[in-house]
Amino acid sequence: MTDVAANGVADNAPSFQIQRVYLKDMSLEQPNAPEILLVQAEPKLEVQVDIQANQLDDSNFHVTLVGTVTTRIEDKVLFLIEAQQSGIFEMRHMPAEQIDPMLGIACPTILFPYLRSNIADMISRAGFQPVHLAEINFHALYEQRLAQAAGASAPSDSGIILPN
Repeated sequence: MTDVAANGVADNAPSFQIQRVYLKDMSLEQPNAPEILLVQAEPKLEVQVDIQANQLDDSNFHVTLVGTVTTRIEDKVLFLIEAQQSGIFEMRHMPAEQIDPMLGIACPTILFPYLRSNIADMISRAGFQPVHLAEINFHALYEQRLAQAAGASAPSDSGIILPN
């Protein structure tokens, strides 16, 4: 017989809950200001996003999306933003084979809108037009990492570089 909790859900049923979403770290650098602000050239943008995950205890996991936005004019950095958007996620009675996809797909999908918003806000506060990061297919990124781990030919970088 299965034990049923007060809410009518079996006590041993798999569950997933967001415990906390928070901005762990964020920095802005404008190393070539103010001179570079007077240069009239089209800036080149590079965006990198990476996922870090670790287990905190039996049921809690910490996932961090690390986003880096570098904008250059004529090979000089206009601005560089590094942000870490984190979350604590509780997974109870989750089958072991489902935990890794949850950490690599579901959790980053939840965190990404916060990361994108914080980066756009920081760019705007720095006096530039905000950059809105394109959507990321975390499922495809997860599959790419699995293929890479299996030895298939995939880019050697663990993160994803978004096009301009």
